[in-house]
Parts: sequence; structure tokens; C-alpha cells
Amino acid sequence: MEFQNYKNKQIDYFLLGIIIFLAGWGLFMVFSVSFPYSLERHGNGWHYGLHQLLFGFIPGILAAFIFYKLNLNFLKKASFFLLVLNLFFLILVGFSALSPEIQGAKRWLYLGPISFQPSEFLKITFLLYVCSWLSGKLEDKKKSKKNNWQVFAAFIIMTGTLAVILISQPDFSTFVIIFLTSFVVYFASRTPWWHSFFLILTSSALAVVLIKISPYRLNRVLPLFDSQIDPLGIGYQLKQSFIAIGSGKLWGIGEMFGLSLSRQKFGFLPHSMTDSIFAIIGEETGFLGCAFLILLFVFFAWKGMKIALNSKTEFAKLLGIGITFWLCFQAFANISGIIGILPLAGIPLPFFSYGASHLIVEMIGVGILFNISKQT
Repeated sequence: MEFQNYKNKQIDYFLLGIIIFLAGWGLFMVFSVSFPYSLERHGNGWHYGLHQLLFGFIPGILAAFIFYKLNLNFLKKASFFLLVLNLFFLILVGFSALSPEIQGAKRWLYLGPISFQPSEFLKITFLLYVCSWLSGKLEDKKKSKKNNWQVFAAFIIMTGTLAVILISQPDFSTFVIIFLTSFVVYFASRTPWWHSFFLILTSSALAVVLIKISPYRLNRVLPLFDSQIDPLGIGYQLKQSFIAIGSGKLWGIGEMFGLSLSRQKFGFLPHSMTDSIFAIIGEETGFLGCAFLILLFVFFAWKGMKIALNSKTEFAKLLGIGITFWLCFQAFANISGIIGILPLAGIPLPFFSYGASHLIVEMIGVGILFNISKQT
């Protein structure tokens, strides 16, 4: 490993403050929201909160520090190896007894006492490789129209291969995040506009087809058009989310910011500590708490893009844009699903939803973003 030696470089304390607030608030919410479920399942109200702390939060901080210190050129060179290793684990998920089927999906790999979700790590490994590959193309000053065709064909083959692997698990929502992030990076690498137009057109058509032929995906879309549809079935989670957020009003339940006073976490709201945790935030902190959380992500987007655009190399620039878009789009997709703008897709809210794999990956992304900021 190659570590970067920075002298007389100041860390971006504004961005650090945003991350500390998001991660700390998120950990507190997991402890609070998971307490009833932990007590019911394990006889210990702190089980899931401690799991998030010990296997997600602390390893995430350590991973963020390591990727903050790594030389970006080393990351660029190692990106292909990291992607191949990630794909190996992803293939194990599909064809190994180490990955039992849970609720109709094979997404988790169990290696003794350790379990993780390889598709979550693909968000950063694929992004690293795409940025390394595209930055190499940008630095080649002898590009021609033939090179553009080769780049376009290679990008389609890479994303198409990921689509086959992830959708077969099935993990359509993770593929959407990875594809959109890589598409934004592809667009930012100054490829011809018609490439982007073609990708938008074909991917949108493919998404419609996949939704129509899959009952469970279609059932996620239908409540968007009729919030009263099957209120005890496919519309139940969205209905309970509306009740939770509506109960929060301006300040949250109670007199002001009713932290830990949620009623919906007592078995009423499905996936309250994972996909639906934003609804609990709305219930406990009201409109002002939700607005403040969204504002934090807006500030994160502003700082992330500023860091990316001021970076000195094409690789760092594309990587900064990709990380910023990925985390902010994931937050947007989660929140939009909870308030009925987009379908509920099982996308975790960054830094908040329960789950060690996604939290570690998000902290790695943040560590790399701080790494880039030291070079601006």
C-alpha cells in the first residue's frame, strides 16, 4: 500500500462537521428505533444498535481513515484488482451455499461469523474502476472517433454485465444506483452527447420492461398512483410512512423534538430501522428535523462538488463527482420513496439505515472525498 504524506494541509472541517453530525445522528437513530425489535427478538434492547456500532460504525471510521491516507495513484492502479475481487464475492453469492436465500433474494455472503453484502461494496469498487478507466481515456490526447466508439461499447458491456449479475439476485435498486453513478461519471468525462442520450433512452425502456414483467417491482410502483391501494398489502408501508411523518407535524411528537418517542417503531411501520428510518425521523423531529437533515445533504453535495471540480487530476475529479452524486442520490431516492415521490425500493438512507455493509462503504467514500480535498 502507498500512503500519502500531506504536510501543511488542512482537513476540510466544514465537511468533517457534516459527516460527524450525519453519522452520529444516524447511529443514535439506529439505537433508538431498533430497541423494541431488539428486545423482542433477542431479549436485549441494544442488540442491533451495538451491532451497528461494532460492525459498521467503528470499522467504517477505520476504513475511512485508511482510504483518506492512501495515495490516489495507488487506488487508481488497484481499482481493477478491487473490482475483480468484488465480482468474485458477488459470484459466490449466486452460486454458493455460503449465501442462503432470504426473503426471495440471495445478497449476503456468510464467512463464519462475518456476513456482508458484496453488492454494496460494488458501489465503490466499480466507481473506482470506471473513474480510472475514463480518466485514462481523457488523458490520451490522441482520441479519435474510433476511440469514442470503443469507449461507448466497453461502457455498455461493463454495465450490462453488472445488470445481469445484480438483477439475477435480484437487486435491481442497487444496480440502478451503480448505473446512474457511473453514467454521471461517463457524462462528466466529456463523452459525446449522443452517448448519454442513447443510454438514457435505452435504460429507461429497459427499466419499464423489468418493472412490468416482475410482480414485486410493479407492486412497488402502483402505490405511487393510488395511495389508498391495498392499504393492508402493497400500500401498507407507504401508508404507515405517511402516518409517521404526518404525526410529527412541525416539531415532532411531544412538545418539541420528541426524540425516541416514536410510536411507529413498535411494529407498525415495516423496516423502520432500515429503509423507513426517515419516516421515524419525521415522526420524532417533525418538518424542521426533516428539513435540517435534507439541508445537511445539500451542504454535503455543495462541498463534495466543489472539492471534485477543484481537484488537480482527472481521476480525482471524476471520483469526487461520482462519490458525491452516489451518496446524495441515494439519500434522495430513499427520502423520495418514503414521501411517495419515487417507489419504495429498499434503498438505505446513507449514514442512518441499519446495516454494516452500506455504512462501511459510505464511510470509505467519505474517506476518499477527504483524500481528494487534501489535494485541491
